[in-house]
Amino acid sequence: MELNFAKGDGLLPAVIQEAGSGKVLMLGFMNDEALRNTLKTGYVTFFSRSRNTLWVKGESSGHRLKVRDVLVDCDLDSLVLVAEQIGPGTCHKGYRSCFYRRLEGNKLVEVEPRAFDPEKVYGGSSASASGFPETPSIPDKES
Repeated sequence: MELNFAKGDGLLPAVIQEAGSGKVLMLGFMNDEALRNTLKTGYVTFFSRSRNTLWVKGESSGHRLKVRDVLVDCDLDSLVLVAEQIGPGTCHKGYRSCFYRRLEGNKLVEVEPRAFDPEKVYGGSSASASGFPETPSIPDKES
């Protein structure tokens, strides 16, 4: 393939879009191996930048993403994967989409209900140990 992995230090951003609704479910990153694994298995595989390893979406939760289409942008450095969501949600915090908040003024407001209880799916660590507050305020001005 002629994809430009070099531009992103070996990684391509990969937007996951839900088949049918068109809703953006999440953003992840893929190296060449993750993309090859995705194409081979038909299920989304990412490269974890924090763990420096491949991970199959849904490997611990069972909430997998079955690939229906792979789109490549004009610069050959970004992907959109159209996928069928297997399970109630994609977000490790229990939502259907990782994009469950909207910026309203200087606040983040939840705009969709939780789809599942992350404590039951992942245990106590994944759902609450992200280190980010649930509804952080956005500063009015940049520093």
